[in-house]
Amino acid sequence: MKDLAYLNKYLFKYKYHLILGTIFIIISNFFGIVPAVIVRQSFDLLQRSYEVYSLFDGFGIQSESYGIFASSILIAGVIILLAALLRGAFLFLVRQTIIVMSRHIEYDLKNEVYFHYQTLPLSFYRRNNTGDLMNRISEDVSRVRMYLGPAIMYGINLLTLFLMVIPFMYYINPRLTLYSLIPLPILSLSIYFVNNIINKRSEEIQKSLSDLSTFVQETFSGIRVIKAFVREIDFSQNFEKASNDYKHKSLRLEFVNALFFPLIMGLIGLSVILTVYIGSIEVFNGTISTGNIAEFIIYVNMLTWPVTSLGWISSIIQRAAASQRRVNEFLLTKTDIVSEQNLDKEIEGSISFENVSFTYPDSGIKALRRVSFEVNPGESIAIIGTTGSGKSTIANLICRLYDSTDGQIQIDDTPIDKYSIDSVRSQIGYVPQDVFLFSDSISRNIAFGATEISEEAIFQAAKDADLYDNIVDFPKGFETTLGERGITLSGGQKQRLSIARAIARNPKILILDDSLSAVDTKTENTILNSMKKIMQGRTSVIISHRVSSAKLADKIIVLDDGEVVESGTNESLLAQNGVYKELFDKQLKAEEIEE
Repeated sequence: MKDLAYLNKYLFKYKYHLILGTIFIIISNFFGIVPAVIVRQSFDLLQRSYEVYSLFDGFGIQSESYGIFASSILIAGVIILLAALLRGAFLFLVRQTIIVMSRHIEYDLKNEVYFHYQTLPLSFYRRNNTGDLMNRISEDVSRVRMYLGPAIMYGINLLTLFLMVIPFMYYINPRLTLYSLIPLPILSLSIYFVNNIINKRSEEIQKSLSDLSTFVQETFSGIRVIKAFVREIDFSQNFEKASNDYKHKSLRLEFVNALFFPLIMGLIGLSVILTVYIGSIEVFNGTISTGNIAEFIIYVNMLTWPVTSLGWISSIIQRAAASQRRVNEFLLTKTDIVSEQNLDKEIEGSISFENVSFTYPDSGIKALRRVSFEVNPGESIAIIGTTGSGKSTIANLICRLYDSTDGQIQIDDTPIDKYSIDSVRSQIGYVPQDVFLFSDSISRNIAFGATEISEEAIFQAAKDADLYDNIVDFPKGFETTLGERGITLSGGQKQRLSIARAIARNPKILILDDSLSAVDTKTENTILNSMKKIMQGRTSVIISHRVSSAKLADKIIVLDDGEVVESGTNESLLAQNGVYKELFDKQLKAEEIEE
């Protein structure tokens, strides 16, 4: 219960739901007891009335006594029916308070987890896979809800029913009470163990189903490759194997499920047999009436489900505690990207790196070593280097997705960690190397980073990214809905749409992280020519492995293994005959071969 104690704040928030639910449970149990008392009185009345009825055999008064008896039984039946209706009404109110409470808490907890996820740094997402993140906010929270709803509801019901019924039974006849309740603890333990087996096998099935779904998804996502390499039969055989595993585990679960209800009914039947047997002995001894036997049978049936649910509740609490422990693990994970002063102001756009070094915390890879450079407001800088030289790391540090290990990064002569994180990021237009588009319309994807933007501005951003003509050729134009991760578009169109999205927010700092890698040289030149106008008045950081992308920049730095090996302008670097010149010559030859 230590892990579940985190939820107490929500139970306190919805305390009135819980209190009202408890009151409704007590009232519903009261109306559950009433029919048992009426049945006992009816049986006793039947026995006494029959004796009176027999005494007046042959007399006219016999028919009158029968009428009185029939009226009494009818009144008893009406009372039982009314009690059942009232009990049903209060059971409805029970679910409308406690179960509704659990749904409210589920909603709050999912929102809390989702919001917390968004505050965590990029390193957190590198350490944890997406499937695990999804499971904690969906499967684990759903299991926690089962504790907050059904487990609490049935637990309160069990407690209140025991406190109301067992003392009453004991008062009537202690011996009959003891024997009639003997099978119930056995029933509870049996359900606990059987339910644990069911849960374990259910989890195995869920894992098997997840593997099967992943396999199918991967198959259909890579169907082109499968067909190209003629591997359809192999994949069909692998699917059959995975499907057989799922079938085998499902059959094992059904075998246990088949034992579940026979076990319950058998032990309930044993309890009834003991009640009738011991009750008959007590009737002969004159300690109870036959009506008490009927009353006890009703009480036993009333207690059967609560006692049965005890094992189920225990299992739910165990699973909920394990799930809440997993949820707490992430909720207690705090971001290390924090602001010292939360400065929120409009920036001009100067960027300064002073002996900045960075090592990725999750992998230990040293990406940057004592990197220094400066960019004035409105200037542009190109960062050139081969794959793995640390180019994208610089973009991550400027956007403050990570904090540098050593050295200092300044924006407008102020350390970046003094700014509000949202303030800095909202004034940066970032085009990531790995383009991600949402399953939404093209216009909404372009306007994604802008709080307020006109239709004309969206069109202009598309034109500046050399994408406008492609979009208007689509049947629905800018209202065309993109598929998952932008599958509707080609690789080059995705990158240009990502550029349009960054431009549309009119940023003070524009970062292009290898954003033209998926376009040909001609399209690259077209976009770069358009970018001349876009880059005016804003600081631009062009990150690329292509030397051709650097020609617009006011200054260039060349990275190699995380270090700045050369810096200068395009002309001065070519004159040095160093790393930059070597890259330039290689790419020039490659372009000539392509032509």
